[in-house]
Amino acid sequence: MTTEITVRGSFSAFQPPERGTVRATLGFEGPKMQPVYERVVRDLETVKASIAELHDPERGPVTWWSTQHVATWSRRPWNQDGKQLPLVHHAGVGIEVKFRDFGALGRWVGRHVESTQGFTLDGVEWALTEARRAQLAADARTRAVRDAATRAQEYADALGLGPVRPVALADAGMLGEGLQPTARGEVAFARAMAKDSGGELVLSPEDIEVAAVVDARFVAG
Repeated sequence: MTTEITVRGSFSAFQPPERGTVRATLGFEGPKMQPVYERVVRDLETVKASIAELHDPERGPVTWWSTQHVATWSRRPWNQDGKQLPLVHHAGVGIEVKFRDFGALGRWVGRHVESTQGFTLDGVEWALTEARRAQLAADARTRAVRDAATRAQEYADALGLGPVRPVALADAGMLGEGLQPTARGEVAFARAMAKDSGGELVLSPEDIEVAAVVDARFVAG
């Protein structure tokens, strides 16, 4: 008689990020639309020029960047007494800049936070390169399978059943009929802490977790 053993295998590792994508916004508001719009356009050209100085797709420090179209809108706010105030006109544009040199990233952000009035840092997304991510994800899946096999054999040994033999393998949560995978994402973007070092923005990104989870079914005995 054989005994069925079902286990979940997992593996995770941590890797320093290789790219940091800055997400920022340039925005202004005022009583008239034209001056607000022109201010955003003017500052956008200054920011784009500062990016172009650093842009090199192969060597960096900036490997890619993008800007959206300038958006405009107006709203009529209310004061604390419930009175509607005159129109306030807004203009804004989003910017994304991918860095491979994190020192240059901190200097670039610090420069514009200090000198560009309408510049707002929305966040930094940390990531691995696609090639490195794929390599680490494949290794994580392999190690997760090995972990499942080791667990199954340990259970079999505890029962004196002898060697186990695999009969099914799936992403976590998919061994049952009609189920969907519940595995964690292979790559989770890390947070970063910002420090002020003598007026210069210093970013300390956390390592990125690369993980895989599998379910496996074995028989023994």
